[in-house]
Amino acid sequence: MSPSSLTAPSPSLAPAPERTKNKLLELIKRCGPLTAQDIACKLEISIPAARRHLLDLQEHALIESRTERPSGRGRPQHVFALTERGEAAFPKTYANLCLDVLKQVQTMFGDDAVLRVLEARNMEHVRQWREQLPADLPLPERLERLSTLLTRLGFDAVIESDGEALFLVQRNCPNLTVARQHRELCAAELRLYRDVLGTELRRELTIACGQGTCRYRIG
Repeated sequence: MSPSSLTAPSPSLAPAPERTKNKLLELIKRCGPLTAQDIACKLEISIPAARRHLLDLQEHALIESRTERPSGRGRPQHVFALTERGEAAFPKTYANLCLDVLKQVQTMFGDDAVLRVLEARNMEHVRQWREQLPADLPLPERLERLSTLLTRLGFDAVIESDGEALFLVQRNCPNLTVARQHRELCAAELRLYRDVLGTELRRELTIACGQGTCRYRIG
């Protein structure tokens, strides 16, 4: 289900205010928690108009407000983030089936069986992806190829830089429901990226922990 399906069967036929709400949801999904001022600026609408849309989305339980400190420092600011209902408006992959299967694996074979299954899945991904990410390619090119592979799987991945630092950023988690109940999935994901890239990564942000993106610092 896309955000547009919450309001109208076709985005092209949706009234302008509803199209703005859909864009607002997509903006928060891509960028993470944002202030009303940020949203107004990015959507090129007035701050009062942004607040009206935010209030309406809050009433429909699609977003929630909270107070955060920018980058852990500075003055607290009022931001808006997606709720679980808001997250559910974006594509997810067979969450209920995955949860049922992992529960049965855990019940039949023990608590560490889920991790063993995920590690076996990782090995298959490593085998397939190393052909597309050869070690002789420069790291920036391997990162771009990896982000393309991940985007095809629903992670909406991009590579960002901050000075000399590089980051792999995932703006969607297609496995969010599973990841929230089985954190082994996040641990296996980190190991997978280390293996296919052949370099160290550190996870700084995690969607499953309520943050706007999964963000990995490279090196």
